[in-house]
Amino acid sequence: MKLSSIGRKLVMGISGLFLIMFLTLHLAINLMSLISRETYETACHFMDTNPFVQIMVPVLALGFVVHIVMGIILTIQNRKSRPEEYKVKSKTKVSWASKNMLALGLIVLGLLVIHLGHFWAKMQLQHFLCNEGENPYDLVKTVFSNGWYAAMYVIWIMVIYFHISHGFWSMFQSMGATNKKWLPRLQKISIIYSHIIMIGYLAIPIYFFIGFGES
Repeated sequence: MKLSSIGRKLVMGISGLFLIMFLTLHLAINLMSLISRETYETACHFMDTNPFVQIMVPVLALGFVVHIVMGIILTIQNRKSRPEEYKVKSKTKVSWASKNMLALGLIVLGLLVIHLGHFWAKMQLQHFLCNEGENPYDLVKTVFSNGWYAAMYVIWIMVIYFHISHGFWSMFQSMGATNKKWLPRLQKISIIYSHIIMIGYLAIPIYFFIGFGES
């Protein structure tokens, strides 16, 4: 069955919600590494053994794939509907992030593949294959002690920041959950949320790169 334009936007919004949930959960777990080695290792063990988490993570990952694919489809359709630039430019202000959502999403996807190669492949995948896998705290400490990877991770988080600063409130709009009263509020919440995500994620590589991690 072929989805209508409204249906595709709805799927885009719902899959975007999955990404927000994943980012929030992932940050909550990773911030445990700033508390202590034991706390982080306990949190990772919980993630690896809890049945609900084992089901939820693949679902959220599928939502990510759907979000990217639908984003590409919607971008192509929008460009086809506007093959030529309008002669009269709209007076409505459009943010840089909103004009570059596809490019930002593709950068996020590309760097995510590298990130998965450094972490998921050496921990969760190994557990799935019934191997011991690397110690999560030691792996985080080692990876973020590498200057080029820490710099790449910072760039990745900044791209995610720009993507969700627009995508957070746009997600609700796509699902039809906004109006003239709530849209400005959601846009403000979007800015607050994206800053929390950015600061939280950036704190982790900076902490370990400077050398504050436990031995």
